[in-house]
Amino acid sequence: MGNSLFKLTSLNLNGIRSASSKGLQDWLAAERPDCICVQELKAQAPDMAGRFEHLAGLDGHFHFAEKKGYSGVGIYSRHTPSDLRVGFDGGEFDAEGRYLELRFDSPQRKLSLISAYFPSGSSGEERQQAKFRFLAAIRPHLLALAREREFILCGDINIAHQEKDLKNWRGNQKNSGFLPEERAWMTNLLDGRSPEGHLVDVYRQLQPDTTDACYTWWSNRGQAYANNVGWRLDYHLATPATAALARTEAIYKGQKFSDHAPITLAYDLTL
Repeated sequence: MGNSLFKLTSLNLNGIRSASSKGLQDWLAAERPDCICVQELKAQAPDMAGRFEHLAGLDGHFHFAEKKGYSGVGIYSRHTPSDLRVGFDGGEFDAEGRYLELRFDSPQRKLSLISAYFPSGSSGEERQQAKFRFLAAIRPHLLALAREREFILCGDINIAHQEKDLKNWRGNQKNSGFLPEERAWMTNLLDGRSPEGHLVDVYRQLQPDTTDACYTWWSNRGQAYANNVGWRLDYHLATPATAALARTEAIYKGQKFSDHAPITLAYDLTL
């Protein structure tokens, strides 16, 4: 990736302490992204103090869950934001630490970077219903935001959109993450014909047909990682004009920092 491009990484950490113990900071120092959006901090402010406010020269900003050791998102950036927004719904999901938006506005442009962690419904029907409530709440928020400003949302969406986005799609059609309702939600969000507006799946804009190479998450059960029985759950979703600035993409699988792989896209933009 060229040094002139803006490198933006997304990674579900499955715990910042765990990911750091597996070499995350050395990798960031070598890769030098301009910004990394992280999910599942599994930490609170006292856990971060003196240890994780900064990573490899990047300054951190966070949205912690109220529940200890649960959820939480962050954004580490080389650039100082003009503003930040913590949370989006003022209620159920803000308490779970699922949304952080950094704004990098100038007289010429309004631009946001968002780190988001969508709920998983895999633990049972109660959490699946929470996931549906989250999807219903965040879609109008994102579409309203897109009418006001450019943005890139990075995050663990916990939805594999199409059959090519997971290995065993036939056997997962009744499982959370590949339910028809979830996939339809994603299709609607990406529908360029929608009068409400739409977002762009930036990875798929650059790599429309990849299958095995696109996965970003593997179950810890069995030999899923060794056999590349994976899912594409981690996305860059962007407003159309900003998505058009994407030039390169990379999913790093050289080391395992968590059960997710970092996905980095480079954009022809400056903050």
